[in-house]
Amino acid sequence: MGDSHPSDDGAGFDTSIANVARVYDYMLGGKDHFAADRKLGEQLQQAFPESAWIARQNRQFLGRAVRYCARQGITQFLDLGSGLPTMDNVHDAARRVVPSAAVVYVDNDPVALAHARALLATSDGVAAIAGDLREPHKILADVGAAGLIDLSQPIVVLLVAVLHFITDDEDPWGIVKVFRDAMPAGSYLILSHATHDVLPEESARARNMYRSASSPLATRSREDIAAFFTGLALVEPGLVFTTQWPHPEPAPSHQHPGMYAGAGRKP
Repeated sequence: MGDSHPSDDGAGFDTSIANVARVYDYMLGGKDHFAADRKLGEQLQQAFPESAWIARQNRQFLGRAVRYCARQGITQFLDLGSGLPTMDNVHDAARRVVPSAAVVYVDNDPVALAHARALLATSDGVAAIAGDLREPHKILADVGAAGLIDLSQPIVVLLVAVLHFITDDEDPWGIVKVFRDAMPAGSYLILSHATHDVLPEESARARNMYRSASSPLATRSREDIAAFFTGLALVEPGLVFTTQWPHPEPAPSHQHPGMYAGAGRKP
């Protein structure tokens, strides 16, 4: 995206600040980003040559988990912090299994929303709405009002690579609990999250680099990430690295995915 073409929805947003959704798009090889996003993306790739690979592994986990849930008969998907449309979007993955799957994308970045709406304008049963994860009750009310998802029937709630942009002070565990409580029995939570367990020094450097971005990076331990699944039954193989779900295979010896991932079912 050229720096002189912000979306109409984005009047007033600051393109000089790197946005985490657009940095992720850059890492995935997308084109919807500004100079500040590219600068941070390039800094991350220089400091961590595997960072683009990590982003791709996370995106591939997303597709596998969505298809798994669709095969369990779930037809409704709520993608929170969905980011920019890119490879293998949730509705693409879900509709390979359930052609009529309903999907609502939620993001607070105006550029992501504008692109999602443009892409999805011709897709019945798919919508993109503005929403900030820090306001879970408002998101649920808006999703209900949109009418695409029936919150009385099983749904899949996706929190993929987004909770590590919510600080401890903002109580991400409380936020997730609101969504867990709203999920009917038989629903699934799909989640991935950056960790500092394996490469603590590299994780600290990455957190420092994100200080200039739209959201700080808050990596967490496996124990803290597992707490997001409280009350849910983890799908095998449990909470593992993105490359290991759903098959517990080791990552290439020279690369580490740096993110835990899992899917939990509400009994």
